[in-house]
Amino acid sequence: MSESIVQYSRRSRVRAVKSFLRHFLGCSGAQIGLFCLVLFLAMAAMPNSLVGPLQTVINATGDFLAPPSTQHYLGTDEVGRDVLNLVVHGARISLTIALLATVISLVVGTTVGMTAGYFGGWVDAGLMRLTDFFFVLPSFVLALVITPVVLEVMGRGGEILGFRPSLFVILVVIGMTSWAFVARVVRSQTLSLKERTFIDRARVAGSSNLSIMVRHILPNLVPQIAANGALVVAGAIYVETSLSFLGLGDPLQPSWGTLLSLAQRAGAASAGAWWYLGAPGLCALTVSLSFVLIGNALDDTFNPRRRVIP
Repeated sequence: MSESIVQYSRRSRVRAVKSFLRHFLGCSGAQIGLFCLVLFLAMAAMPNSLVGPLQTVINATGDFLAPPSTQHYLGTDEVGRDVLNLVVHGARISLTIALLATVISLVVGTTVGMTAGYFGGWVDAGLMRLTDFFFVLPSFVLALVITPVVLEVMGRGGEILGFRPSLFVILVVIGMTSWAFVARVVRSQTLSLKERTFIDRARVAGSSNLSIMVRHILPNLVPQIAANGALVVAGAIYVETSLSFLGLGDPLQPSWGTLLSLAQRAGAASAGAWWYLGAPGLCALTVSLSFVLIGNALDDTFNPRRRVIP
């Protein structure tokens, strides 16, 4: 009897996964977003195999601001470096910062939102006032103020977890300033979930508050966290690109925003070097749009009310 129950449970999970994939992959936005995302993730995973080592001033192979050609498909920069090489290597930095910052944002936002929604009372009031502060103040403005101050204290030498200090600070600042929206969404779902019958049964069975939140509430929040997490990544890419464009990035580990900053300083716009500005800008825009499409597709899949009835 128990074996049949286990087999039925497995078949139910398999059917649920197949149903999810059918609805998710049936969205045209998800297909486009996944295709672009896989392409850029491949670029970030093996840049040396695709375009060789990162070019510097010493090993640059082209002329100054040369237009696209068969030797340099995306032209060169102001010191003769291949722009395609810089863009492919920049994908690793930009995507890594955005994804790690999103993880920090989701962890903080989920913890704050779930704690506020579950306990309520003064805990809810205090955490939501803190959330309102970060929600009202744009994360980019807050990051713009905090990042230079932290860099001045820490310095720019050495590495932290494989990142130069400037990039590490940008990563942490983005993660710690973009969690308010996630906290709001998680809190609203937690307020609904904690009134369900299975939560009352868990309390009667003697489960602790932490056990109830982790084992019963959190698994039911995963769909909303995943859908909103994709949107947070898009925002993180925008903030990282903007901060790097303003000169807070690191030229030794160039991201797309750093390349845009270098192009602006070199006068690429006035010199007509559209490839120098266009390549990293288009990459950042495409990746952000891909995550937005995937997030919307996840929301449509997990929320039946949003599905279009044919």
